[in-house]
Amino acid sequence: MLSTDGLRLLPWSSPEGKPCYVSGDGTGYVSRLADEMESTQLDMSAELLGHAADILADRKTTSAQLRFLAARMAEALRDVLRIAESRGARLSAPPYDESDDNDEPVSGG
Repeated sequence: MLSTDGLRLLPWSSPEGKPCYVSGDGTGYVSRLADEMESTQLDMSAELLGHAADILADRKTTSAQLRFLAARMAEALRDVLRIAESRGARLSAPPYDESDDNDEPVSGG
């Protein structure tokens, strides 16, 4: 299994549909291209969400229009989830907060 430590999940897949990664400090050409693509995907998802509200409010919307909307929203959700996965993987784990009653330390044993 491929270890992805230190790799960034890119917002596109290989022609075979496999995830693509880049290694680096996040300042290279591929990282900047990925940043731009993620930004575009998020903007398009927000625009689609506004469009969805209009379509859902219109009583004359056909079932074909609703299916088309659902398909586009599924694509947008896939993009947003991939962005969240990529960005989440690049975050460091938050420090343990002893004042949080929901956190319990795990003993190595």
